[in-house]
Amino acid sequence: MPMLKIYVGTMYGGALDVAEQVAPLFESAGYEVAILEQPSLDDLVEALPDLALFCVSTTGSGDFPGNFVPLVRGLDEQSPALVGLRYGLIALGDSSYGETFCGAGRRLDEMLQSLGASRLGERLEVDAMETFMADDAALPWVEEWIEAQRLKVA
Repeated sequence: MPMLKIYVGTMYGGALDVAEQVAPLFESAGYEVAILEQPSLDDLVEALPDLALFCVSTTGSGDFPGNFVPLVRGLDEQSPALVGLRYGLIALGDSSYGETFCGAGRRLDEMLQSLGASRLGERLEVDAMETFMADDAALPWVEEWIEAQRLKVA
């Protein structure tokens, strides 16, 4: 059974809620799912998953949540080759912050691609000003993503 790892960057639990809500969709599609609430670089590179999903909220002025900083710092300092990594990205933010809206997700996307990872499809950006519960946007997006990217294995 292929492995999907969901890497969560969250401050108040919104991104974790999204991860927990979408996990059953991947299980139904034939994946073993692991949700990583304190992700590290080792969680990514030691055993490259068959598929990765990043659920990352933005804090402050486009910053990464504290629990996600070790992973980002590892990517930045060690620049591992991620050529075999296929991923999707759900970025949570608040458009009232202007230019830094979904800043953490956008920066992560750039980092992953610069290291050779391949994003499948478009990044989902969830705006807290428009969507009270992020999973209301994430669930249909993940269903469509699984279908459009032909990710079903079961």
